[in-house]
Amino acid sequence: MEENKKKPILAIVLGILLLIVVAGGIFVLANWNRSLGEPLGLPTRTSSTSGGSAGSGSNSGAAGEGEQTGVITLPTEPVGEPICGDNKIMYLLAAGIDSTDPEYLYGLSDVIRVMRIDFVTPKVTVMTLPRDLEVQIPDLIPSVQDEIYNAKLNQAYFYGGPGMGFYEGPGGGPGLLARTIAYNYDLYVDHYVAVNMVAFEKIVNAIGGVDVYLNEPVDCRPKGMEAEDPLYQRPDYFQPGMNHMDGARALTFVRCRERYGDLIRAEHQSMVLMAIKDKLTSPSLISSLPKLVSTMLDDVQTDLSMAQIQQLICLLPKLEDDQIQFVRFPDEWMVQGWADIARVGRAFIWDIPKEKIIEFCDLFEADALPPQ
Repeated sequence: MEENKKKPILAIVLGILLLIVVAGGIFVLANWNRSLGEPLGLPTRTSSTSGGSAGSGSNSGAAGEGEQTGVITLPTEPVGEPICGDNKIMYLLAAGIDSTDPEYLYGLSDVIRVMRIDFVTPKVTVMTLPRDLEVQIPDLIPSVQDEIYNAKLNQAYFYGGPGMGFYEGPGGGPGLLARTIAYNYDLYVDHYVAVNMVAFEKIVNAIGGVDVYLNEPVDCRPKGMEAEDPLYQRPDYFQPGMNHMDGARALTFVRCRERYGDLIRAEHQSMVLMAIKDKLTSPSLISSLPKLVSTMLDDVQTDLSMAQIQQLICLLPKLEDDQIQFVRFPDEWMVQGWADIARVGRAFIWDIPKEKIIEFCDLFEADALPPQ
């Protein structure tokens, strides 16, 4: 008799535990696919093998709250099944912000890269967009739209930042930067990652620094410092050969342009990006990569979901060096010019016809640019 009484109690306890497990699983799944930041709310050109858009997992809020607003035909889509996740392809906007503000209220996007991530081939193509392109900025609030009749591309992030109060659309600074790229160059991205200077240093330090090989010295010392450092012992002077860089030195290296200009600086940034990739896929770090990435998320801006981050983590060790391609505009396009920029005055710009940039972006989307 005692045994029969225990059975209903056991069934109730097991039922409660089952409900807790199911509810917990639903909670984890819902958050696994939820954006870590405010989604862009832009149309997408990419789709997943399950039939949804590349952003559908993370941009699943109600209309007007940042969801993807439509699907645009993709020029070419990889044929086959993705080796990681459901999405065949993803366009990711990566921005480096010249600010130390942990809230990302202000800052210029002095590094602007668009990444075409092909999960089928696999392959990653990283396109540099120069910060000093003259653009028109859409979707500003009416009270400043006429005043800000043009801008440099890197100002789009600044005007979209919550500290300025000039933009009320989704995504804040990254959102307005993505909209500006789409409006001017017909290039739509699915997601964004923005990293400020403090976050960059923390990331490099968290992986134990990076190793960059230089064929010739790189002098990032302020001009006029040569006499005070005749033996080249300052940390902002980089010797030929292998250079180990902690976060501070790596930041100096990627921002160095006084002696070299923006084109060489972009090459330095690409070298550090490859060094970070090599470090992340090293045997000492690869097993702890998911945990390492999760600890970095508090310091960056992104609308990726944990599911999409896991897809990228899955792809990373499968990429050989020749499957990561860096592309930029041809040198002969980089003609120096000047323009009257709203709220700035006469300023330097790269005088490249917009039609050429649109054509280049079309080739980028079609994966038709030659290796550089």
